[in-house]
Amino acid sequence: MRKKEKISSREIGLVSALILGKYLFKTSDLHYGWWPADLAVKPENISRAQENYSNFLISHIPSGVKTILDVGCGAGELAKKLFQHGYQVEGVSPARLLSREAKKNVGEKFLIYEDKYENLQINKKYDLIIFAESFQYIDLKCALEQTNHFLDTGGYFLICDFFQTEAPGESALGGGHRLSEFNQMIKNYPFSNIKDIDITGYVAPNLQLVDEMLQTMGKPLWELLLFYLRNNHPLLTKLLEWKFRKKIEKIERKYFQGARNAENFKIYKTYRLLLYQKISTAA
Repeated sequence: MRKKEKISSREIGLVSALILGKYLFKTSDLHYGWWPADLAVKPENISRAQENYSNFLISHIPSGVKTILDVGCGAGELAKKLFQHGYQVEGVSPARLLSREAKKNVGEKFLIYEDKYENLQINKKYDLIIFAESFQYIDLKCALEQTNHFLDTGGYFLICDFFQTEAPGESALGGGHRLSEFNQMIKNYPFSNIKDIDITGYVAPNLQLVDEMLQTMGKPLWELLLFYLRNNHPLLTKLLEWKFRKKIEKIERKYFQGARNAENFKIYKTYRLLLYQKISTAA
């Protein structure tokens, strides 16, 4: 009998974000938004910014593409839009809870491989493989190996995600491969760069909203929880604070000291749209 895999804390976090997004902002998108200068950075504009992001992404799909593999397909919002544009779309995601939501959102026509992209074993080739804020979660070498395997010569892969810069110091913003490492490693594969567009300035305002929500809601709720525990269960709380002091310090440093903001994002991250085409290696 196959051992049942545990649900990761990351998946719970994403599903929680989906629930809040659907209730508060009327959106099922889980990616950063695209914020042009004329769009006010306010919570009520999040769904519009995310719609902008999807439209921007789809506008860079090369002509002639018919079949697409959406890696890390989330709740299926991008896949639904791709279907509406006439593409044949399949998804891959290890997140079982999100896959259920994607099926509800897109319908049974949407085939999802419930596995990590690193482990995916299917006998198919695609015209385009797309990573919309999912590339950062996949082992870099495995991502390139698998993409090379699932693309025919002439096929494309498109990344829209953030990478780490070479900025010194420690960032409160985690995630992302180092861009210099990616640029060096991709030289070992038969991919030709078609587009490299830096869109950091258009997505960074999302962090302004994140920081505002953390300071106005997250921090007070965290402090209220600690206040309750320290007053009602002082001995147990002291024990827990001693045992998990490093994790508690990390949470407070990472989320409640105002460091997760747009300006720091621009320093430590570079958000790019990268389009590559697989080329022939024949002499």
